Amino acid sequence: MNAEGEPPAAAELRLRDLVATSDPVDLIARIVSMERRQVTRQSDGSRRPLISGLLSDGTASVRFTWWDPPAEGIDRGMVVRAVHAEVREFRGRPEVTFTWKTRVGPASPAELPRLSLEEMPIRRVAELRPPEEGFRIEARVVRVAPRSVSVGEERRVVFEGLLADRSGTVALTAWADFGLVEGASIRIAGARVGAFRGRPQLVLDEGTTVTRIENAELPEPAEILRASPRSIAQVEETGGGESVAVEGLVVALLPPSGLVYRCPTCRRSITSGICRIHGEVDGVADLRARIVLDDGTGALTVAADRETTEQLWGVSLSEALRRLREQPDPTLLEEKLLEALFGRRLRVRGSATSDDFGLTLRPDSVETVDIDLSTTTEELAARIGPRE
Repeated sequence: MNAEGEPPAAAELRLRDLVATSDPVDLIARIVSMERRQVTRQSDGSRRPLISGLLSDGTASVRFTWWDPPAEGIDRGMVVRAVHAEVREFRGRPEVTFTWKTRVGPASPAELPRLSLEEMPIRRVAELRPPEEGFRIEARVVRVAPRSVSVGEERRVVFEGLLADRSGTVALTAWADFGLVEGASIRIAGARVGAFRGRPQLVLDEGTTVTRIENAELPEPAEILRASPRSIAQVEETGGGESVAVEGLVVALLPPSGLVYRCPTCRRSITSGICRIHGEVDGVADLRARIVLDDGTGALTVAADRETTEQLWGVSLSEALRRLREQPDPTLLEEKLLEALFGRRLRVRGSATSDDFGLTLRPDSVETVDIDLSTTTEELAARIGPRE
């Protein structure tokens, strides 16, 4: 303590320079994400509030825990200055803790560290791992399209797409209009790496700069989108991918397929008029097919939307509803859909993700491949096994 009773001054550090230490540190960072919750004290059973989430200053992102925070006035996107914070290690990475000794207050975004391009390391797509930031990357825009999303009570337009270099592909989400166009070669600085459905995702926001460049070494969009199919076993080994092509036989449908009803607010499928998020709702009719595709090395689920289901089945949503009025049993529609698809060889391209239920591929395109019927019958019999 100094003469005024204040603790000794701590070094103000950038997040990328944090290491676990017994000494306090000072820092300035933006709250990227946060969650309020309470934990139970083991000593007396009382409840203690805390905020946990992610901090970023442009050089790196770290997790943080804030014990006994203010009840209000703390929001995502806010820039804060923390004096005498603690840095510990969690799962091999530094983690910041705000304790009763830490003084936390608002700071100006202008006080965040500003990195020159020369300070930012160059990364390839295959090297991107969440929650990294403070890097440069050169890539080709394979595709990009605007989408309207809800952020709280506000509607915003984001731009979603796919980027690629020779090392691989990565999904893109841009929260501002950077003028991205398909086929453009760009240099990105100041983006961050998030995660979506277990896969890395490059996130561009107001702190990101995008520059058009000439780079003949980057792959063309057609080269990415026409890549030869891989085996399902290979896709499973890599945990999926943003631009995956596979080919296999339709061996089953997972329920519910065919005619389904969705919540008008969140578009989740509902059961008996109940949405698990919004409760009792008036469902909106939709078509979908959860197709099990097998190529002999493994199987995955193709989550086909209405347009793809109509294309493969040859039956529109209005026609499916008409059939339901004639025979009010949705399972009959699912059986007819399976009859139309079973045994067909499909070449599917899209985004594949892996979870506890296996691989799921959300298709960008689906093509029917001509096959030799006798050969296909033998393949199906071998994969399905003898009937009891």
